[in-house]
Amino acid sequence: MALYCAGDIQGCDDALERLFSLIDFSPSRDHIYLLGDLVNRGPASAAVLRRCMALEDSVHALLGNHDLHLLATAHGVRPASRRDTLDDILLASDRDALLDWLRQQPLVRQVQHGGEKLLLVHAGVLPQWSADDVLQCAAEVQDMLRGQAPGDFLRQMYGNHPDHWDPDLQGADRLRIIVNALTRLRFCTPEGRMDFDSTESATQPPAGLLPWFDAPQRRTQGTLIAFGHWSTLGWLSRPDIIGLDTGCVWGGALSAVRFGATLAEREQCQVPCAQAQQPGK
Repeated sequence: MALYCAGDIQGCDDALERLFSLIDFSPSRDHIYLLGDLVNRGPASAAVLRRCMALEDSVHALLGNHDLHLLATAHGVRPASRRDTLDDILLASDRDALLDWLRQQPLVRQVQHGGEKLLLVHAGVLPQWSADDVLQCAAEVQDMLRGQAPGDFLRQMYGNHPDHWDPDLQGADRLRIIVNALTRLRFCTPEGRMDFDSTESATQPPAGLLPWFDAPQRRTQGTLIAFGHWSTLGWLSRPDIIGLDTGCVWGGALSAVRFGATLAEREQCQVPCAQAQQPGK
């Protein structure tokens, strides 16, 4: 059995198919964890979801910001963006099945491998959170999405505030900051105040900010975290951090990591991608 994690697919089903071919993926033998943003901006979002659904228990997905945007658009609480490529889902005959499968996916997963724990998120975690806090906070959002009225939650999901964690937060403010950290976070202050204006590479952070994974008091230090979301960061592999968004939809590559007997044993697996959209256009 092989264990893989892969970065943002964003509707690039051809790249996903070629990645599976490259790694000789066997659903009876292997497991792959997809780190969110399965859909949008690329040409074949519905095909990506159908492929994941068909592979059943061998594919384990997370929700990213584009996946949540699809759910919000489908519930009529968010207008489609000019750059969206979601009609193949929204107008599909199996639309309801695709959307229901998507909203059942969590925002966070934790995997045991080689006697160690691997924490999987789409974007980032706040420095005040332990690994257990991350799982608990994600579960609060997951309960809302899986509930009887996900549209009510999705209507309150958008906004940049509050921008720093307070364990006493309740209601929409609490859920919103959890969603923003797990699906949108790149930079924050050393104390954990989130910034959503900057998308630059981590090598040149804006003044007063640093990548979330470099926050000096981050409580998840010592737990390996794999994430996507940050295409300008690109491939990153450190003892405690793996970044896997290498800009598939922008003409970069779709990247995965294959783990060996331990989490420290890693092999990069990558397929080049045709450019579906141009950044900033």
